[in-house]
Amino acid sequence: PVTGRCAYFVERKKRFCKMTPAAGRRFCGEHGQQEEENDRKRILCPLDPKHTVYEDQLQKHLKKCNSREKPKPVYFVQDINAGLKDVAEIPEEQVPISSLSKEELENLIIKLKKASNGLELCLKERILSHQALQEALNDPKNGESAFKHLKQQASILGNMEKLHLLGPGRCFVEFGAGRGKLSHWVDVALQNVENVQFLLVERATTRFKVDGKHKRRDSIFERLQVDIQHLCLKKVPVLEKKKLPVVGIGKHLCGAATDLALRCLVESYTACCDGENEQPAPKRSRTDTTEVASNNSADNEGNKDDCKPVAGIVIALCCHHKCDWTHYVGREFFKSVGLGPVEFHYFQRMSSWATCGLRETTTKASTSEDQTSDTEEYEQTFSKTESSSDTLQGILTVEERKEIGCLCKLLIDHGRIEYLQQRGYKAVLQYYIESTVSLENVLLTAVPSPSLIPEPTH
Repeated sequence: PVTGRCAYFVERKKRFCKMTPAAGRRFCGEHGQQEEENDRKRILCPLDPKHTVYEDQLQKHLKKCNSREKPKPVYFVQDINAGLKDVAEIPEEQVPISSLSKEELENLIIKLKKASNGLELCLKERILSHQALQEALNDPKNGESAFKHLKQQASILGNMEKLHLLGPGRCFVEFGAGRGKLSHWVDVALQNVENVQFLLVERATTRFKVDGKHKRRDSIFERLQVDIQHLCLKKVPVLEKKKLPVVGIGKHLCGAATDLALRCLVESYTACCDGENEQPAPKRSRTDTTEVASNNSADNEGNKDDCKPVAGIVIALCCHHKCDWTHYVGREFFKSVGLGPVEFHYFQRMSSWATCGLRETTTKASTSEDQTSDTEEYEQTFSKTESSSDTLQGILTVEERKEIGCLCKLLIDHGRIEYLQQRGYKAVLQYYIESTVSLENVLLTAVPSPSLIPEPTH
């Protein structure tokens, strides 16, 4: 063991413990029971069994344990964005796709194609960039992974600029912020803009955060450590005080987190703000909503958001297999096309075929590393068993699975589009990056519909 370090050998890691023991001791507190003269017993912490504590110091430890229940912040409102409250509608646990018979699987695929009939199957490409990231994109010190993330962030910023969402007097709320890289680049892009606020929503503690590195005094960064399901934006002090229009952003907001974020913005927050007195958007038929999305003009969007508490939404989607019927915002759309929680359950699982369909071809070509990002590893791990089952191999080819997976993702996302359109937003899906950069390359954007914003008086 290294001098001054714990003398306990960790068999699993094949090395000595790296913790520093107390003065005069050979072992750290975690491995102190190995010391002969130490007869104090260590037990698992009841709050988090991943670590241990001296039994005679348990009560003292419980008061300072990092896993203890902490006081809820003022913006915590239990299940405010959860969605479905009718327990009777929550589906029972379904059998795996690999356990379905050939007839059952074929019937699901027939339902999927029937429900998708009339949808715009080929999304438009809007692959953009932004000058704020040009220096970083040209930096040869960046590795391949960093370069891919930078390209995605640059395109997201480019789309935000196209929608006129990069401006003064706004609060940017990054959902699933992680290290806060997306907010950081938005801050760089707005270096000459005044009165800008950033709220970074992340339920877990995060290391190596970048939001503390911004140098501008005009912009303010604040982290909200809370699950989106319980976040009431109206009660966040800065929004309660400043009444700034909100721009919701996110890069690879996994599964149900996207639905929770949408409901947080356009329901719980919008209903509590000045926009609650506006006339609700008229409901449209499927053909009408498709036409609105296809005729969406980016050049004059987003410049009249003063009457809307939410100025815009820009979210890069991913991990549809992590969606949940309870939280899904497109339930009404699914019901309108004759689908329910059972079909949704299977479609969200089949959606992973869109990214796992390339497993065999990319492995043979030894290019799987170039085809996937860290977020897509979840999908590949998730569906590894189901995508390679004998049942599927006998019915569907790799390309057919990929096509069906893409159709499932599109159907789920279209439910989100209709949800936004029925609430007065011009919403659209587009490819924001090449599939060689990320297989999760669909961006959802939404701005208040100009027809629902009153003209300014003179």
